[in-house]
Amino acid sequence: MSVREVSRPEGSASVERTVHARSGWPMLLLTAVATAVPVTAIVAGAMMMPPDEMPVTTAAQTLGVVLLVVGIVGVCVVPLLLLMGFFTIQPNQARVLILFGDYKGTVRDEGFHWANPFLSRSAGTTVDAESGKNVPISTKVSLRARTYNGEHLKVNDKCGNPIEIADVIVWRVENTAKALFDVDDYNTYVHTQSETALRHVATTYAYDQMPGAEDDEITLRSNIEEVSAALKEELAVRLEKAGVVIDDARLTHLAYAPEIAQAMLRRQQADAVIAAREKIVQGAVGMVEMALSELSAKNVVDLDDERKAAMVSNLMVVLCGESDAQPVLNTGTLYQ
Repeated sequence: MSVREVSRPEGSASVERTVHARSGWPMLLLTAVATAVPVTAIVAGAMMMPPDEMPVTTAAQTLGVVLLVVGIVGVCVVPLLLLMGFFTIQPNQARVLILFGDYKGTVRDEGFHWANPFLSRSAGTTVDAESGKNVPISTKVSLRARTYNGEHLKVNDKCGNPIEIADVIVWRVENTAKALFDVDDYNTYVHTQSETALRHVATTYAYDQMPGAEDDEITLRSNIEEVSAALKEELAVRLEKAGVVIDDARLTHLAYAPEIAQAMLRRQQADAVIAAREKIVQGAVGMVEMALSELSAKNVVDLDDERKAAMVSNLMVVLCGESDAQPVLNTGTLYQ
């Protein structure tokens, strides 16, 4: 027994072909005529049938039977077949034409149309996520923009910290052939790939700037625009197989996981306190330097190094202290 490996050739993705269907209005008139003719045949055949008291069969009576049979068959079959070929397309909607498993093209023209009545009404089946039953996939595809609000996901960021993250994406079908023939269910495919792409992007960046990191490092919290652009690009690559394009992708929720939220909040508070202290010290040093320079330039008082050190110490305490300084009046000399 030999085993032959079968692989799909590269570049064999489905290619959409745009076709134009017939207008439905002339075919509607033809359907009315096709219905009136067999009805007329039935009436004419009934009039040719002999009364019950005349059992003799004539050629006219035979013709009447034939007209009855043809009329009944015609009124039951021909109008029904013609009616099966009518369909409508609304703006930003398309109909994929499939005849006995063969893709014939996609109709994108809005309006009332008629096509081969034997065209398939579904492009296969898929399993419904809620009921678990097989449901048909319609050959009518909406080309309108759709919004998908992703669920809150718990993932680890670049530094390994557990975070909660969610996104919202705006997407639409661009290639109907790929959407129906290259993936099983393009709606489910979009939802699954959205979650996968979000997880990948979340693990690529850190939640916040970490100590020792570069100042220009992109983080999830501080660089929303850059992260959203990366998420959009990731989704575009993943969903190209399904003929779907991404119009927008944004983060809607971002937070530390509950088990580390308190610890990270204390760290952020400590970082904020340190940054504030650094700013206060920088300002205090500048004010002390300015005071000494002004006193020396205007010859207000001549201080030696010891007195300058004492003055600097007192000014730093006053300027950097959290509570108001209590003044002490010195009634003696500077050295008492």
